[in-house]
Amino acid sequence: MTYIPNNYKSSLNLYQTQTAIGFIKRMFEDNLSGALNLRRVSAPLFVDPKTGLNDNLNGVERPVSFDIKNCDIEAQVVHSLAKWKRMALYKYGFAPGEGLYTDMNAIRRDEDMDNIHSIYTDQWDWEKIITSDERSLNYLKSTVCDIIKAVSATLLVLKCKFPQIKLEMNEEVSFITSQELENLYPALTPKERENEYTRVHGTVFIMQIGGKLRSGIRHDGRAPDYDDWTLNGDILVWDELLGIALELSSMGIRVDSSALDRQLTEADADDRRSLTFHKLLLDGVLPLTMGGGIGQSRLCMYLLEKAHIGEVQASVWNEETVSVCAANGVELL
Repeated sequence: MTYIPNNYKSSLNLYQTQTAIGFIKRMFEDNLSGALNLRRVSAPLFVDPKTGLNDNLNGVERPVSFDIKNCDIEAQVVHSLAKWKRMALYKYGFAPGEGLYTDMNAIRRDEDMDNIHSIYTDQWDWEKIITSDERSLNYLKSTVCDIIKAVSATLLVLKCKFPQIKLEMNEEVSFITSQELENLYPALTPKERENEYTRVHGTVFIMQIGGKLRSGIRHDGRAPDYDDWTLNGDILVWDELLGIALELSSMGIRVDSSALDRQLTEADADDRRSLTFHKLLLDGVLPLTMGGGIGQSRLCMYLLEKAHIGEVQASVWNEETVSVCAANGVELL
């Protein structure tokens, strides 16, 4: 459902918005790659599902697939590059401390349409090789802080170029586990907990997402074969305009062979053990890594104080979205 705040008017016109989007993407890429020692690479739009490289998300989303002429493959448009990146680091011979980032474009046909969701997903997917000593909570937290500093530095320069932007961002990250969040707000749903905690703290990293909480529910779904559910999380910022916790990134330290073994069983996904990616990982061939995805449209929407994600990306919208935005003077790209 589409919601437009009362008396909302974008501080940037259409041309300024397009200019600002390009500026943010160039500036943030430089800030992120410098902070995490990442090199840009090219990435696929679609993969062969038999490789096991597509992201299964929550396991219920339908990938967009198509047959290829003169080729016995039913290709799938990627949901994300969570697993492809790790394989790429292995193939390209990256060393510990080195990483890659790429533009990821996906079609998520089962995504609900609202102010912050679209069937078109664009994000910076990044991944870097780490050592066994760096598979730790402290290293995870340190990397989160580096990402937030990259966002804050981008905002600072953006406001100099477009002084009509008034956004103030809290650079200090509040860390909390999903179980601590449930303990704090037991009567609220996971999304309500996120909103309440982020409203108070501004910039938040919710850790340990994927496994069941003491209540028997999961804070949110996570595929069992990329993040280690004990060493992952979501970066959230408070969106004052919409009054919500806005997720900018899902990230984490990736599964090693023992974590993958445990999580495949817990998720009832043992059938994946025979796939190429999973066999390499279970055999200890692939490097230890951490990584994540950072939403490009989400970040632009947040930094430019936009009410709808369609103001910063071109996609296809249902009739309700188009009519509500038109009635409120919101220009969809």
